Amino acid sequence: MSDKVYPPWEPPFAGSESEHLLGSLERLRATFRWKADALDAEQLRTPIPSSTLTVGGLLKHLAVQEDYASAVKVAGGEMPSPWDDNGWDGDNDWEFSSAALQSPTELYALYDGAVARSRAIIGAALDDRGLDGDSGVTLDDGTKASVRRILFDLLEEYGRHTGHLDLVREAVDGRTGEDPPGDWRP
Repeated sequence: MSDKVYPPWEPPFAGSESEHLLGSLERLRATFRWKADALDAEQLRTPIPSSTLTVGGLLKHLAVQEDYASAVKVAGGEMPSPWDDNGWDGDNDWEFSSAALQSPTELYALYDGAVARSRAIIGAALDDRGLDGDSGVTLDDGTKASVRRILFDLLEEYGRHTGHLDLVREAVDGRTGEDPPGDWRP
């Protein structure tokens, strides 16, 4: 038996389907947040030469995705108040472009707040109806998407954008690596 202490974002080695799915999501959340951590305003706005993606834009985009997946898709409700004043009308990339106008403190708080809200909503949904339970998403034929489907979509969103963040962060200051150090906390 090993006495090794694993970081809190390490997925379980043996657990239920929910534990594995949430563990994988938490690992990607931690890796994403670590890759985005401790940058100043200029660094958060710096793209790589071949893209307009920035660390700040990715932070804000995934904050939107956390709230949309949990509050709207899982719970069937509305977007929470941080998104009341947004520029989505006519600008599909609003969260990416508007991030350059926000301070690091605002962007980190926006992301961290969205993750906290998402954890609470998803946790309650899993306690109430499990992975097989209905989400708030209804297809044209009346079929409801499962909570499982929404969580897999969120996991996929993180996978794509954590890969993007790998490239952008390395270009900003050289940070590389797969997982945060074991003692890292945002």
